[in-house]
Amino acid sequence: MSVRTSAGTTLKISAAAPATFDAAGYAALTFTNVAEITDLGEFGREYALVTHNPIGSRGTVKKKGSFNEGTMALKLGLDTDDAGQILIKAASLSDNDYSFQITSQNGDKYYFQAQVMNFKVGLSTVDAVTSASVNLELTSSSAGVGVIEVLAA
Repeated sequence: MSVRTSAGTTLKISAAAPATFDAAGYAALTFTNVAEITDLGEFGREYALVTHNPIGSRGTVKKKGSFNEGTMALKLGLDTDDAGQILIKAASLSDNDYSFQITSQNGDKYYFQAQVMNFKVGLSTVDAVTSASVNLELTSSSAGVGVIEVLAA
């Protein structure tokens, strides 16, 4: 069985862009680990639905339109001394795309670029850890390359 938990999964960030939007281009970057992530959310390409209703057949024709690489809503325990959290917070103040690497517990890697849309501090209750939330808007290269998946052997 290849089903597994998310335990051990890491997210890393780099301010640099890859020379090429492929596994080798991303692997050449230096990434910084973002600590204390409690929820990575989800990601994946989603297409807009395009419909056409020809009056002769009355049926709706459905096609894929433009695509969006998605939004990742991260939740983390706030660590203002962590280099990765410092970098992701700086990215939230920048208009630049940042590079990211997710490595799952079995070694699968996912590379992508994203705009860091926010870095919000959460001061909840007496029984909660001070937290932060971050939204990543995944982007595509000008050639339409989005998430690069490198599966472990």
